[in-house]
Amino acid sequence: MVIKKLLIANRGEIVPRVMRACRELGIKTVAVYSDADRGMSYLNEADEAYNIGPANPLKSYLNIDAIINALKASGADAVHPGYGFLSENALFAETVSASGATWVGPPPPVLKAIDSKCFCRKIATDAGVPVVPGTINTINEVNEVYQFAARYGYPIVLKLDKGGGGKGIELVKEESQVKGAFERLSRIGLMAFGHPECYIEKEVNSPRHIEIQFLADKYGNCICLGERECSVQRRYQKIIEESPSPVVNENERKRLFDYTRQLALAMGYEGAGTMEFLRSADGHFYFMEINARLQVEHPVTELITGIDIVKKQLSIAAGEKIAIGQEDVTFQGHAIEARVYAEDPVTFCPSPGTVKKLSFPVMNGNALRIDHALEEGVAVPPYYDPLLAKVIAWGATRREAIERLRDALAGFGIEGIKTTIPVNLLILNNEKFVLGEIDTGFIETLNLKENKDLLKPLWPCL
Repeated sequence: MVIKKLLIANRGEIVPRVMRACRELGIKTVAVYSDADRGMSYLNEADEAYNIGPANPLKSYLNIDAIINALKASGADAVHPGYGFLSENALFAETVSASGATWVGPPPPVLKAIDSKCFCRKIATDAGVPVVPGTINTINEVNEVYQFAARYGYPIVLKLDKGGGGKGIELVKEESQVKGAFERLSRIGLMAFGHPECYIEKEVNSPRHIEIQFLADKYGNCICLGERECSVQRRYQKIIEESPSPVVNENERKRLFDYTRQLALAMGYEGAGTMEFLRSADGHFYFMEINARLQVEHPVTELITGIDIVKKQLSIAAGEKIAIGQEDVTFQGHAIEARVYAEDPVTFCPSPGTVKKLSFPVMNGNALRIDHALEEGVAVPPYYDPLLAKVIAWGATRREAIERLRDALAGFGIEGIKTTIPVNLLILNNEKFVLGEIDTGFIETLNLKENKDLLKPLWPCL
């Protein structure tokens, strides 16, 4: 099967990224947009573009009927969901497939099953892959939380069984916090995901977030494209990602690859995905969850492997075998990515507005990459994820990659809105970060509110 025309069911920087792969493969592209995104530059780059509704994402980017109508009107024969929105929605995948179009992602039954994190924890346990100690089944009553804590002690972490994107996670340090955390989490689960069920994990001490990028096809082939270190986070969402990890040795890497292949094959997975692990302070690895989609930070892996992950997604969806084996995957140098958000760098509160002036850093051949959908005059609406751009640098060594990323961010000017560039630079200049001494609590050690004078933008924001 050959994909001839692809509809990209998303917005922002991922749209031109997927378009680029399509252009190189000779595939026509269809963009969709809400009323708030009428001015996005990539709409002119697409072969066709369709309005799918108002700014409210529930009426546009999360509106399955509207997207399917655009799919039928365009005659596209495949859909790439990007990340976020409907990218891991089994009903959307089923509806796309039922329309006769190709879904670029895992099969709908797989998506439906792995939507439950407890299901994935059970598969991992059955496969002998370590999971964070906790409940395998969901809990529905607050008394179950008290019972778990009485047996294992505090702190514990409550997580939504069907949460995602860093949402639906509550750290509970003492008994007095249990009732409020449980009720809050159940409410968020019902409102945001339609499912209030949660499960419990023991808190892992000073963990690092390590993920394995993999590709799997319907013929039973699965290859791993290395690990990414994603420990620098705010509100359980990543800020800085890099590959390889400063702490994963070759034996650990091989073990994580083995775990990933076991899990992917046990799930019947097809396409690109990521197995996410926590590494405890004493060096133990625990499976956490699977991301069944293209990830925001995929460029980091592309820079050290030379493999275009989006092109691989498209070829796997078209029914092709993965043409390379694990032995063909090689890693060159080090890559690091900074996410640039439209947020206040001290509070991380959203900063919508209009980009009044834009100045990009001097490009350094293949050693620097910027994925974005920015241009002067473009509106940054308050309705969506505030990611503006990703700046990715490559170096022969980790230190060289950090220095290149630092220089690039210092030369990246965005006027009219506040951005997280100042906090990215603060991180990259931090001695502990440069030494690789980080964990998921690293951002709190920077004391941003106390050091807000260090976070003044290099460029005027108003």
